[in-house]
Amino acid sequence: MTVRSLFPILATPGLARLAGFYEAALGATLAYRYPAEDGSGDVYVSLALGGGASLGIGLDPEVSVPAAHDRVALWFYVDDVDAAFRDALAAGGTAEREPTDMPWGERVAQVRDVDGNLVNLGAEPPEPSAPPAPPS
Repeated sequence: MTVRSLFPILATPGLARLAGFYEAALGATLAYRYPAEDGSGDVYVSLALGGGASLGIGLDPEVSVPAAHDRVALWFYVDDVDAAFRDALAAGGTAEREPTDMPWGERVAQVRDVDGNLVNLGAEPPEPSAPPAPPS
């Protein structure tokens, strides 16, 4: 058995609001929607993010927002942590940790989305450059 992919699914009482946050904050685009049988709106959407990542969001009017505690956190690798952090705040997120260079080489920031879910924004450390060739 081989796992081929993984994507989280968030439950929310405000599907359009939460999907709108990820569209504005991370440039997510609607990849799939499943409408309610009564035509009142969507009950599930799948968002495409960058190079093959996906995020599902399901409507659940019973979910408490914000959650009482973090059971899971999302982690997105982005090209520019500082810009993604600013975009997330502009989209209605709240700051948890300003962009910071970590001892292991990554740059990381944390925000909470509009439902209070913890979102990590990270940039992988740059590839080390090859040492200069010895003089000939």
